[in-house]
Amino acid sequence: MADNEAPHVFVTYAHDSPEHKERVRLFAEFLHGRIGLEVHLDQWDDDERRDWSLWALKHLDTANFVVVVASPEYKRRAEGTAAFDEGRGSQFEAARIRDRLTRDLGGEIKRVLPVVFPQQSVEDIPNFLNPYSTTRYPVEALTEEGVEDLLTAITGRAKHQRPERGQWRGGAVSGPVPRRTSLATGLKWRACSTHVRTEGARINDVHYTDSIVVRDAERLAFVEVELGMAYRRLTATAGVLDDTFEPFQVGHFRVLLDGRPSPEIKVALGKPAEIDVDVTGVLTLRLEFHRPGTTETLWFPELAWGDPVLE
Repeated sequence: MADNEAPHVFVTYAHDSPEHKERVRLFAEFLHGRIGLEVHLDQWDDDERRDWSLWALKHLDTANFVVVVASPEYKRRAEGTAAFDEGRGSQFEAARIRDRLTRDLGGEIKRVLPVVFPQQSVEDIPNFLNPYSTTRYPVEALTEEGVEDLLTAITGRAKHQRPERGQWRGGAVSGPVPRRTSLATGLKWRACSTHVRTEGARINDVHYTDSIVVRDAERLAFVEVELGMAYRRLTATAGVLDDTFEPFQVGHFRVLLDGRPSPEIKVALGKPAEIDVDVTGVLTLRLEFHRPGTTETLWFPELAWGDPVLE
């Protein structure tokens, strides 16, 4: 299959109820119309008289992937416990899947993808698909996020790519090399408020070169970054800027680690606070600072995180 060619996907299911049949159709429409897969579904091919067994064989044997929609009736028919004349189509399709699995278990286990809707459970997956020891694909909603795991199997592109291996040093163990990273200039921010800037700042007659500063009408200024468990310590100086227009303001500063807030720290002109926070194992760091009483026209903050550094 060429890189620019959409994978062909055949959907096999049982007509448990009109509602289940409708859910399957909406699911197939989403994959075909929104995601761009080449989906084949019986409900779209009933425009003429045809041999349905030949139609099913063609798609079961040539599709890049076969999506099995789990349901109680599909399981009964796939496992041979239903009457011979009940759901002949799904019985036939399941028999072909079993045969191909027997012929090439390793290949077919990657090609046959069990999908579970919210109304069903893992118990509704046929036992020959090994519902507990192999991957199944719950689809909670018809959104890109809702089918993300299924698309990962179809595209072969994992959500988290395996990184390049580092250099092996022959079993010699050495401690981690500390690295110092400026939070102001060394990391890409995931989010920040409108008027936050990175610039030099003078706090209590000390110049901090790489600082996070707010000088405008922010009720709550913030910066948020991904740490990815890569750092152990955050240090910074929180303070009111020496060149402030209003020397009597009080700044409120707070650190949030993975959404957990630390106690608020209050600073005044000439009375900064030294911040030293353990960030070991933290995924997301958020720095907040504001001046109480700020409005769009009054009490503008003039505050800074002086040289925030991660190491």
